Amino acid sequence: MRNKDFVIDIDCQHKNKNGNEVCGDLFLSKKIKEEERTVTVLSDGLGSGIKANVLATLTASMALNFTIEKQSLQRTATTIMKTLPVDKVRKISYATFSILDIDCEGETRVVEYDNPSFFLIRDEQIIQPDCREIIIKGKKGKDKQITSSTFIAQKEDRLVFFTDGITQSGIGSPALPFGWGTKGVGDFVLSHIHDDPTISATKLAQKVVTQAERNDIGKLKDDASCAIIYFREPRKLLICSGPPFDETKDHLLAEHVSGFKGRTVISGGTTAQIISRELNRPIEVDMNALNSNLPPTSKMSGIDLVTEGVLTIGAVAERLENNEDIRKLEKDAATEIVKMLLSSDEIHFLIGTRVNNAHQDPSLPVELEIRRNVIKKIAWLLEERYLKEVYLQFI
Repeated sequence: MRNKDFVIDIDCQHKNKNGNEVCGDLFLSKKIKEEERTVTVLSDGLGSGIKANVLATLTASMALNFTIEKQSLQRTATTIMKTLPVDKVRKISYATFSILDIDCEGETRVVEYDNPSFFLIRDEQIIQPDCREIIIKGKKGKDKQITSSTFIAQKEDRLVFFTDGITQSGIGSPALPFGWGTKGVGDFVLSHIHDDPTISATKLAQKVVTQAERNDIGKLKDDASCAIIYFREPRKLLICSGPPFDETKDHLLAEHVSGFKGRTVISGGTTAQIISRELNRPIEVDMNALNSNLPPTSKMSGIDLVTEGVLTIGAVAERLENNEDIRKLEKDAATEIVKMLLSSDEIHFLIGTRVNNAHQDPSLPVELEIRRNVIKKIAWLLEERYLKEVYLQFI
């Protein structure tokens, strides 16, 4: 974004209705790099299970694509409502949706249909932006009402979106006879922001969904989803991997690493030795990191993480591609890098271009693909799937 005061931290957490293997809610997010826009959609399909998932997928996909193409709200909503199939039991055809469109100056537009109203949290208070109601003409007089809000986002703002599986959780229980409700969700979110003012989008969304499950005594009565958009100070990460093509550039590599304003990772034994020599900082193998299929990590003063090179980077690419739950990953060097990547906003790769002949042997495993190609794959995944700002520099 042109507004460099903040970056946008986005995540959505889901939990399926008890007994269902498929979630009937869907969250989609897309960064349009050329326009410096971010578009997200949260949709809740009618009912639950596979049928609801199909409705939500169809709705979210259309809403996302129409919004990216800057189609009018009326056309987007009308097309979605005309396209959705009719439920044979309830004789209605719809999925709810919440659309968020953030431009390069921080101007934010929110469009909602039938989801619980979103929260704008600013200065630890829930703010209600001005909104307008739009009527979409339906068949046989069954008109639909949509709300639209526009405002300028500020640093430390949070937007909170959720499906009714969150607000209705706990309904009928002694503690929450009428469900958790919008106010209950809002108070819960505010309390966690008060306790941890820089809590990430991921952690906050996880806490909301987990509490909804607790409200239903561990067995959710509906699919529950919570999306958080957090406008915050950029978190920067540098990953340095590979020696420079020209050995005379070794000092430049070390200077770049030592002068970086953010967390740093060195991936590769030769790279670590160069930086250790140039900065006069010894390398110490971490003896607590030996129980792993990957080579152990090492320690160096002023560096957050030192790892082996190609094997570890290859494992990082695989885990990002598989979109594995980070909480279930093996505790090793690759997992540590994945955690750092996902918790960062701006990721800088400094890639040495000197060829290591050991990695050119065709008899070696596929994991030993040339370093540059593996890192390019990681960069693509981070940009397209995880909406990170990624910069590649070759030396």
